[in-house]
Amino acid sequence: MTRAEVIFIPAPGVGHLGSTVEVSKLLVSRDDRISITIMIMNPSSDSTIVAFTQNLKKEALDRIAFVDIPAPDETTMAGLMSKGHLNFLMSFIECQKVQVRDMVASIMSRSQSFKLAGFVIDMFCTPMIDVANEFNVPSYVFFTSAAASLGVMLYIQSLKDNENLEINDLDVELSIPSFSKPVPAKVLPSVMLSKDGSDMIASIARRLRETKAIVVNTVLELEAHSVKSLGDDENTPAIYHVGPIIKLTDGESTSRETIKGWLDSQPPSSVVFLCFGSMGSFDPEQVTEIACALELSGQRFLWSLRSPSQEKETMALPKDYENYNGVLPEGFLERTAEIGKVIGWAPQVTVLSHPSVGGFVSHCGWNSTLESIWFGVPMAAWPLYAEQQLNAFKLVKELGFAVEIKMDYKKNDVGPTVLVKAEEIVRGIRCLMDEECEMRKKVKEMKDICRKAIAEGGSSYNSAGQFIEDLIDNIRN
Repeated sequence: MTRAEVIFIPAPGVGHLGSTVEVSKLLVSRDDRISITIMIMNPSSDSTIVAFTQNLKKEALDRIAFVDIPAPDETTMAGLMSKGHLNFLMSFIECQKVQVRDMVASIMSRSQSFKLAGFVIDMFCTPMIDVANEFNVPSYVFFTSAAASLGVMLYIQSLKDNENLEINDLDVELSIPSFSKPVPAKVLPSVMLSKDGSDMIASIARRLRETKAIVVNTVLELEAHSVKSLGDDENTPAIYHVGPIIKLTDGESTSRETIKGWLDSQPPSSVVFLCFGSMGSFDPEQVTEIACALELSGQRFLWSLRSPSQEKETMALPKDYENYNGVLPEGFLERTAEIGKVIGWAPQVTVLSHPSVGGFVSHCGWNSTLESIWFGVPMAAWPLYAEQQLNAFKLVKELGFAVEIKMDYKKNDVGPTVLVKAEEIVRGIRCLMDEECEMRKKVKEMKDICRKAIAEGGSSYNSAGQFIEDLIDNIRN
């Protein structure tokens, strides 16, 4: 039997790497003709990212191999970082192309039992399309965010190329095909609101259109309007909707067991969980407002509070606090000891799956959004960066799965970051934890739909099967 060897190239970053490994597991478990090599680029020496990557490798299945691509030398890296955050990632990936080409050639020379079926690249790794073309195999994209966000990228590119337009008025509302309601410009990712940034997004979108298909981590029933709008665009590649692709286990750790033990002692659906993703942190003034809000609300809470990284490197993650002295209001921990717990890193799946958790104050990252829906936990939207504001808009205004805390909040944007006051946070938490809220019913219904989607005969199961046949067809010729 000739196997189909598939090269996966994820973007560096915890969310992108994790999703890539999970979709790889799905493919090899569904068809024993498929083998996968995941090529890992790591521009960061951040110990958290390194440890996360090592754990992913330990959990991988047979027929999934990992190849580490050496980072450029210090001089080259310094030159890349000098280009600024906006251009760093794309420039970094561009300079890895030669190494990727040589490594793939080496892999293919080792065995006659498999044929190269194609490259599956992250949405930020479009320079690798050139490498796939050198091997004369198709490129696919694994899009780790929502179908609606994919539609926004293509919309920005279409505005530029077909109408020569830029979005520079934050007060306008936009008719974007992948959204069913007009989208306020202020919830677009910051990168799309500058000339250089929108040029970069348009450049990526043009290359996305060159690929054979785009595999989206979403569920047809969750994003029916968005998926249909993409299918209606004759210039968009085929779309496979294969989600939710989520990791349903957390790594074992002492803190995980301690947190689970605390949750075990709380009443059902009584705890609000606050967590802002692998890159989420706040300055001391905002931390104080959150603490005051939790105390004012009287709500049981589990709060993942992390310190902004002091490292200058581009991909460095927030760290856990060694202690909370000077960070939290004096006496806060003592006054809330009976109802709350402040933690560092959070085992998010363990928490969201726990019956005592009744709501999730979230940054609305797409992985976190899918996890929350999978476990039937409604959200309060507090996005920070990237496409999270778009996700928040979709959750609050289109789907009714979340209440708003600050939907257009942008962390470290141009100008001062807006301070969200305790009163706004309290209002959001109380709406979130209202047991009679219609939102709870909606989220629980979508939880059941998502589980049916990945079961045999479901929409995602069938779409993943079509993608597998697409890959296999590439080695039959």
